[in-house]
Amino acid sequence: LQDIRTEMVQTMLACGIDVEIHHHEVGTAGQGEIDIRFCPLLICGDRMMMYKYIVKNVAHRHGKTATFMPKPLFEDNGTGMHTHQSLWQGDKPLFAGSGYAGLSQMALHYIGGLLHHAPALLAFTNPTTNSYKRLVPGYEAPVNLAYSQRNRSASVRIPMYSPSPKSKRVEFRCPDPSCNIYLALSAMLMAGLDGIERQLDPGEPLDKNLYDLSAEERAGVPQTAGSLEASLDHLEQDRDFLLQGDVFSDDLIDAWLDYKRTEEVDALRLRPHPYEFALYYDV
Repeated sequence: LQDIRTEMVQTMLACGIDVEIHHHEVGTAGQGEIDIRFCPLLICGDRMMMYKYIVKNVAHRHGKTATFMPKPLFEDNGTGMHTHQSLWQGDKPLFAGSGYAGLSQMALHYIGGLLHHAPALLAFTNPTTNSYKRLVPGYEAPVNLAYSQRNRSASVRIPMYSPSPKSKRVEFRCPDPSCNIYLALSAMLMAGLDGIERQLDPGEPLDKNLYDLSAEERAGVPQTAGSLEASLDHLEQDRDFLLQGDVFSDDLIDAWLDYKRTEEVDALRLRPHPYEFALYYDV
């Protein structure tokens, strides 16, 4: 498997995609991770499309198949698409400052926007019914809408690998690779910018394992939606931030909602699930 993954990386490098690291992940059945270097949003979208194409075709060349399903295996770790984000003005990193975890006030407001709009954002960043089989407690899934500098159970994490101001960034851990990368990246940026414009407060950081909170403490931490249907409902109610600057349109959002509800949510809900035969066939 490592040889195949190395060939994937070499192919990406040959195609102009900067790879930072690759390694085996914690999931079974050959789960791997290949991290690509940061770049401007549109270029990042293009490279992610190439990334998936390369992974699938190199795997096929070796008689294997690769999947980007968020949760292909029951009771195993799912596959996320943790997205690191920062804003720059020329060569100046705008997220570096003297606040929590070395962040600027702008960065904290950006986090506030991500957390505030996360219930609606998930309709683009986690846009499949399978996405919500990943977003469950355990398995390192970011089900808590909170931020932390060291906690991987928070939906927003501030990486602390380097003290350099240029490395200051926020990591939104909810997205998964089933998304339309262009819509997902644009929606995340719009949420963060809305947080900056409205100076949204992200609240206090939670620097402890959020999975170990008491029931009372956990009740005070907002959670990700439990289904695609719920995320679509949130998007329908919270869309104005996406319409700023005509980045998104009502027509696009309405078409997305209609397609997802009709072709995915209802299509799956109305069909008998194979596991239902194990539960109910002999009733």
